[in-house]
Amino acid sequence: MDEEYKPLRMYFPDEEVLFAGEDLLEAYSGWRMYFDGAANFKRVGIGAVLVSESGQHYPISEKLRFPCTNNMAEYEACILGLRMAVDINIQELLVIGDSYLLIHQVQDPIKVNVQDEPAYCFHVDEDPDREPWYYDISRYLKTRDYPKGATSTQKRTLRRLANHFFLNGKILYRRTPDLGLLRCVDAREATKLIEEIHA
Repeated sequence: MDEEYKPLRMYFPDEEVLFAGEDLLEAYSGWRMYFDGAANFKRVGIGAVLVSESGQHYPISEKLRFPCTNNMAEYEACILGLRMAVDINIQELLVIGDSYLLIHQVQDPIKVNVQDEPAYCFHVDEDPDREPWYYDISRYLKTRDYPKGATSTQKRTLRRLANHFFLNGKILYRRTPDLGLLRCVDAREATKLIEEIHA
């Protein structure tokens, strides 16, 4: 990045964290951020609102597509709001939330680094029998055959796993919750892909 790094200063009030009323508005006239997150057995939602010095509101919300606890949802909501604050170049920010745990854990200054693009890497070990990790799933989808000596529990597990995969010719895909498809690769191909990405 060419521009000089300027740290984002944030204030997490340690009193009356559950109350945001007129007293707070009169005491602090700069940018404010309110955040909240909630999780239940079906889905997770997070949101934040940035409020400018002039009182203009900038809301943002998202659904998370991975399971998490209420505390994790609160952290994700806070991060969502902070990313938006960084994106619009806010230099100083009062952060207000109803998570007593989060507020008291982040009383110290926080250095925020934003990467240009996310990178996802998973370590893939090669199986001892020289077959890829997904060999049994692929074979089951193709022929409905189980591995030799598989117990009834292992067979049931394989059937359940196979429901999340899609075989197209020789290529196996993993279905994601948002109906996307992830191509399955073996250890050799994964290593090659990671080397290409990092190059």
